[in-house]
Amino acid sequence: MNAITPPLHRGMIELERSVFKKVINTLAIKVPVKQIGLAKKSFANDLFNQPRLRNVEPDPSSKETKLVLLNLDLQKADDLPKEKLDLLKQHEWSLVQHDMELNYDFWTAEQIFHSVMPEDSTDIPASFTQVGHIAHMNLREHYYPWKNLIGQVILDKNKNITTVVNKTNSIDTTFRFFKMEILAGKNDMIAEVKESGCKFKFDFSKVYWNSRLHTEHDRLVQLFKPNEFVCDVFAGVGPFALPAAKKGSIVYANDLNPSSYEYMKENIKYNKINSGIFPYNMDGRAFIRQAVKDLQATSKNEWKTFDHFVMNLPATAIEFLDAFRGLYQDQKDLFNTSARAKLPMIHCHCFTKSTDAMQDISERVGQIMGSKPDISKSSVHWVRNVAPKKDMYCISFPLSSDIAFAATPVSHNNSEKRKLEDATPSTLEAQKAPRIE
Repeated sequence: MNAITPPLHRGMIELERSVFKKVINTLAIKVPVKQIGLAKKSFANDLFNQPRLRNVEPDPSSKETKLVLLNLDLQKADDLPKEKLDLLKQHEWSLVQHDMELNYDFWTAEQIFHSVMPEDSTDIPASFTQVGHIAHMNLREHYYPWKNLIGQVILDKNKNITTVVNKTNSIDTTFRFFKMEILAGKNDMIAEVKESGCKFKFDFSKVYWNSRLHTEHDRLVQLFKPNEFVCDVFAGVGPFALPAAKKGSIVYANDLNPSSYEYMKENIKYNKINSGIFPYNMDGRAFIRQAVKDLQATSKNEWKTFDHFVMNLPATAIEFLDAFRGLYQDQKDLFNTSARAKLPMIHCHCFTKSTDAMQDISERVGQIMGSKPDISKSSVHWVRNVAPKKDMYCISFPLSSDIAFAATPVSHNNSEKRKLEDATPSTLEAQKAPRIE
């Protein structure tokens, strides 16, 4: 079957919608309206059958008949076998030529891109991630000459998209957001998204948000029970923290990025969550220590700490695990005297290229913490593929008493000192006086 494609305009980099008109000439059977079903059944193997187009069209010459369109491989009566010609004669159906005009509105974005880009293009950039009204693209550099055309076509073909942006660099390592340029549409980066029963509002140009992590957000939130204590170390605008708090968990949530912190607070109000969530704006290591102290301070003489730590910063979260070594050293007596005391589960996201994810990730965790987690009590969950031979995982393991009550913290090239030296003034101020609301 011949596939219908738009006219070729190789090299076009500025969109001209008017040049994508194409007239399709088909052979059609002129059939009385009441016999349409019979005609379609009789010529079932010979029908037009083109995506997004109908096999039956109105007859411009009469309201009493309609046109049953035939396969484009059939261009004249002689192309039909004798038994089909006999069938036409038997029912007094006639063959006619039918012209169908298709224009820019008909073609898909991918079809337009194929018609203007080099013939040998194999990775046509028609896909994007949607964040509210924003289409977020990650164009390869060799497609930059077409970037504005690409943006405009994406805008045209997706009616719920009003802004198209392209990532222009890798993720900011400090505040976790991409620099981006607007390809088409309005300069409006304030997105609103619904996820996990909550509504989120944020400036997409200033915070980190990944709609592809929706399933992972839900998976972890389902692990948290009402009245459990959850510590979200890299909370962003709250995709883990808010749904967890809404279901009744008590959540201490932190993000170093001031914009993420402010939007997290705004989203708490936006979702009418009046209790059970405490936002912080601190460095991750400092927050882990501060949150443990703050939670324990709510119970004078009884052990109290988190049931779960969530560390969703896959590029570097493992490096922050050194904060857990000796974290509870000064609370060991409380732990020993409490009959129900237990240590938290840690859920740490990371990347790996290894074919043995558990071995690779657990060894890296062990290098940072001072000893490997107990494999029999640990699990690794595949989250998604982020690049060829590079996957995102979440390792979940219980914090061991050996690590929690270690006498001395593990040292990794003075990493804590380096973090403090690299920290912004607002970060240092936050560490001196943590903001809890």
